[in-house]
Amino acid sequence: MRLTFLGKGGSGDRDCPTLYATDHDSFLVQGWKTDRPDTIEIPHLLPGFADPDTFIGATMTDTGRGTFTVSGRPITDTETLGQLTLATDETAVEVPKLERTFYGADSPRTRR
Repeated sequence: MRLTFLGKGGSGDRDCPTLYATDHDSFLVQGWKTDRPDTIEIPHLLPGFADPDTFIGATMTDTGRGTFTVSGRPITDTETLGQLTLATDETAVEVPKLERTFYGADSPRTRR
C-alpha cells in the first residue's frame, strides 16, 4: 500500500497520530491503541487533514476528552507498517475515503 502524508498532530511524541491517503482510495489512520485491535483513538483535529471534498467514511465516537475512537481494518502487513513511525502505544487502521457531496443548507441570513 502506497501512502501519502496528509497531516499529523495531537501528541509531542514521534510521529503522533497521523492521517494518510492510500493508493486504495482509502485513508490510513495512525492513532493510539485501544482494547480492540480494529479501533484506535485520534485527536479531534486529525480528520481535518482529509483530502479536499472527502471525509473519513467510518463512524467516529467522541470520547468527551478531545478525541474520537474510529474503527477500521487493522494494518498488519510489514510493508505498510514499515512506512510508519509508530510509538509503542500506537497502531493504524484503514478506513474508507468517501466523497463529500452535501455541505448543508444556506442559512436564512445568507439568502438575500
